[in-house]
Formats: sequence, C-alpha cells, structure tokens
Amino acid sequence: MTTTAVTTTAPVVGFDQVSKTYGSVRAVDGLTLTLRPGETVALLGPNGAGKSTTLDLLLGLKHPDTGTVRLFGTTPREAIVAGRVGAMLQSGGLMDEVTVAELVRLACDLHPKPYRPSDVLARAGVSQIADRKVNKLSGGQAQRVRFALATAGDSDLIVLDEPTTGMDVTTRQGFWATMREQADQGRTVLFATHYLEEADAIADRVLVLHRGRLLADGTAAEIKAKAGARRISFDLEGEIDEPPIRALPFLTSLTVAKSGSAAGSGQTIRIQSTDADATVHALYGLGLYPRNLEVAGLGLEQAFVAITAAEEAKSL
Repeated sequence: MTTTAVTTTAPVVGFDQVSKTYGSVRAVDGLTLTLRPGETVALLGPNGAGKSTTLDLLLGLKHPDTGTVRLFGTTPREAIVAGRVGAMLQSGGLMDEVTVAELVRLACDLHPKPYRPSDVLARAGVSQIADRKVNKLSGGQAQRVRFALATAGDSDLIVLDEPTTGMDVTTRQGFWATMREQADQGRTVLFATHYLEEADAIADRVLVLHRGRLLADGTAAEIKAKAGARRISFDLEGEIDEPPIRALPFLTSLTVAKSGSAAGSGQTIRIQSTDADATVHALYGLGLYPRNLEVAGLGLEQAFVAITAAEEAKSL
C-alpha cells in the first residue's frame, strides 16, 4: 500500500464565524477555528454542545446560516469529491445483505485514490469477518467496518464521530495505534468522543464546545490548567463536621465517602480547590489531622466538567 504524506502548511479546516440554528436552538454559535496538517484533534462537549452539527457542517451534510466552512481552501463538497476527506459517522448506516468484503471493495472503487481492499480490511482488523453479511455484525464489528470505509483511500483528513463505541479494550488500542500512524504520515485526524481518557492519551489538541461555542482550545495539559483547580484528597478518623470543611477557602467541590478503615469510622474527603496551598493551610487551621494527603492536578475529565460547569453558572 502506498501513501502520500501531506506537505502543505495551508489550513486543513477553517470555520469562520459559523452559526447554525434549529428553530430557537442555536446549535453552533459563531464558531471560528482552524485545523492544520498532521494534527490529532479531539472534539469534546456535553450532550447538546453542537459536536454533531459541527461535524455535519464540516462534511457539507448541513450548511451554515452564517459564516463559512472551508476544507483545503475549497468547499466541503469539493474536498470530499476530490477524495481528500474520509469520515466515520456514528449515525451512518451500513448496507444490509452484502458482505464486509463487498462493501469495502465498493468504497475502494468509489475513492479517487483507493487502497487495495485487502489492505483496508487488514488495517481495520476485519479480514477474518470479510465474508460475513453486514447485518450480522456486532456493534464493535460494525464500528470497525465503518472505520474501514473511512480509510478506503488516501485521504488527507479523517473525521471520526465516537469511533470506538462498542469496541473492546484491545480493539480500541489497535484502532488508536492505526490513527497515530495516519497522523504521523501527515494526515489530520478529528474525532468526537465521550471517552475523555482517549482524548487525554491520543489528542495533540483538544477543543471543548458548549452550547455551540468554543470554550477551550489547546493541548490536554493546557485544558487542565485552564480549569484553574487542583484535587486534594485525604482521610480523617471518626465522624466529621462537614460545614467547616465546606467553608474552606477556594473550595469548588467536596465529596465525602467511607474510607474503609478497619475501625469502620474513617472518612475519605475529596476536594477541588482553585488555590490548593491556601486550602490545605486552612484545613490544618481547623485542628484536623488529615492522613494520606494528596494534592494533584485535575484530570482531563475533571477539567472538562469544571470548565463547562463554570460556563453554565454564567448563564444562570
């Protein structure tokens, strides 16, 4: 199988003040962003954030009410007809009563720069089920077939909507190893996911959408830093008086759970704070003696929740 690396430094994707409404709902609200060659980009957001509409606009399945969407300097339709875009949509149906091999062969025949069907089947990990009818596939197998269709030819941009839904751990690891290879060859990979650990481990860049607007754009580390909070956890013996702990300075969240100590009366406290040093200092000022004290940065999931919660609070 031969591949062609992308050498241009021109933007792969450009959204310029793009908006899309459905009745009174603004699914995308003045979205401006640029994707560059070779990036692996995760698109995150709660349900209703506008992720699916953004992907539909990018692929030309919907048209913006205002603003422009450009792929490789042309319209989405022109880029797709030229074979520059491969897409794996969660809602995409598969033809019934054909085999996996027949469907993949058709996708290769239709692509302007096709790969050999046998190579496509192997890369997607579906060679062993090539003779199976598509309507007899499990959910994870169907996802792998959708991936095969998205990579049937030498495309410069690969768009994935919840790509690993239904896949087991081993298959997911193999899938992302293949995606890393695609990015290493100069292709841009854009994926929407609810698996935030995937975004943290895989993406060079993370985009956080909320109510159709771009809240955050940066590396996973930058997104975590943007949340502006740290995690504090510790154990306390016996029953605790929660109100003084909840009144600690710079506290943004607190959970209390049984610590599972032998005495059965211990509590594990987990806190998020925007100034961990001040919070811990005040904690000792209460006369408490925390055990197993740990202070750490937020994971991407906690940062995502913190960023979107802060935005929700602004709208109240």
